[in-house]
Amino acid sequence: MAETAKAETPIAKRVEAFLIVLAAHASPATVEAYRHDLGALCKFTERREVTDPAALDTALLRAFLGAERSRGLAPRSLARRRAALSSFADYLVKQGVLADNPVGLLRTPKQPSHLPRPVDVDALARFLDTPHDDSPLGIRDQAILELFYSSGLRLAELAALDLGDLQNSRVRVIGKGSKPRQVPVGRRAQQALAEWLGCRSALAPINETALFVGQRGTRLGHRAIQKRLAQLSLARGLPEHLHPHRLRHSFASHMLESSQDLRAVQELLGHANLSTTQIYTRLDWQHLATSYDAAHPRAKRSPSPGKK
Repeated sequence: MAETAKAETPIAKRVEAFLIVLAAHASPATVEAYRHDLGALCKFTERREVTDPAALDTALLRAFLGAERSRGLAPRSLARRRAALSSFADYLVKQGVLADNPVGLLRTPKQPSHLPRPVDVDALARFLDTPHDDSPLGIRDQAILELFYSSGLRLAELAALDLGDLQNSRVRVIGKGSKPRQVPVGRRAQQALAEWLGCRSALAPINETALFVGQRGTRLGHRAIQKRLAQLSLARGLPEHLHPHRLRHSFASHMLESSQDLRAVQELLGHANLSTTQIYTRLDWQHLATSYDAAHPRAKRSPSPGKK
């Protein structure tokens, strides 16, 4: 146990006892991660000659996280350090060592945003309207592109579609957490799907239920779909990399710009929480401010005479 080799201090001994309790209900990966995080805490307290677990207050733990940040630890790793500290502190509270959890007063390190930029509306329209070679694979690829952008599907949702999931102007998908939802399919996507269904039998055997198949007639996998989108972006002259999540993000952003209906976009994306949708679509503050000014009864109302 490299991180707690000098496990003779009271803090290190408490860490070991905590990890034993944690292992009873957490995965081995979580236990190992927390062992690493709390091992760093043990080294930090040893350097400061702090040995009493009761001395683990907010100031000391803030100094620890600050030192970890200064040595270049990434925000994601800092957030995990904080989670490990909080779990350990909860354990110490239950053991009567601490009166309360000092980690609650520490801010969670801000996570960097990895959301892709939406593709420009006009550039995306030109890309989708670029003619293909009318081969079964070309028709299939067009249907995939149109459906991604029309309905904002996740890669896994589109890849898992079966023939029976198409219902006139909508499609039934199974989202995260195995939650089903119905999503509208736009007119252009409907046309592209109709063309694909008209030639799908040239690739798929009669007993294949997958909506999208490859050259061998079997369900098209995630990697194959990602690869085709990247190839099509190059072949059609789109001056930027294209992948399924970026089409989903473009769908959400363009819908929000046009409708200003965050709740509707939330339902279409299959998000359980509205906050996820706000982050996902990079909701424009000006849109929020405009909606607030227009809707809130006291946003623009002049104060009564004599009141400030």
